[in-house]
Amino acid sequence: MKKKMTLAQRVNILRASVMGANDGILSVAGIVVGVAGATSNSFSILISGLAGMLAGTISMAMGEYVSVNTQKDSQKMAIANQKQALAANYDGEADWVAQKYIKQGISAPLAKKATQEMMSEDALVTTVRERYGFNPSQFISPYAAGIASMISFPTGSILPLVSITFFPPHVKVVATVIAVAIALAITGYVAAVLGNANRGHGVFRNVVSGLLTMVVTYFIGHLFA
Repeated sequence: MKKKMTLAQRVNILRASVMGANDGILSVAGIVVGVAGATSNSFSILISGLAGMLAGTISMAMGEYVSVNTQKDSQKMAIANQKQALAANYDGEADWVAQKYIKQGISAPLAKKATQEMMSEDALVTTVRERYGFNPSQFISPYAAGIASMISFPTGSILPLVSITFFPPHVKVVATVIAVAIALAITGYVAAVLGNANRGHGVFRNVVSGLLTMVVTYFIGHLFA
């Protein structure tokens, strides 16, 4: 029977999806607005955007897969090291955990009792969590993360592609900038919620970085017009 993903694993996959969509919006918007600064030919703009979407989709999917795999390898090494540490000095590891709790303000008797109960239930999970900050039973699947990015990047790319292609020529750049800014505000807010960060700062940073990207690429494209 396949093991169900934990809430933390689902949140991490959702975060990868949101960031993939965000990168899709921003990357392709930068490309199409930049090309629009150089030419008004709708076909050239569309082809450039589609090429950027394809390249970005592959790059994001492979990058996420490699990144999560690297993280997973590091976690496996930490688990292996901790197994050896427990085998060699179980009492020392238990004392380390208890001392950590005491330094956090927990009374010594309560810290030792909590440590003893958790260690008796699962010493490896307890010590890995306290020493390295992750749960050994909650690995993120590199395949799931890669697939999430592979789907979300082109999904985010659709907005700037549609905007720059179908709005009237005299307003398409401005309309695309506005549409992208709204979309980046949404993804910035969702990313901040998932990361438990300040919502206002997350939205502001995301929108400003997107606007700067589009302004810079537009004027670079305009130089070659």
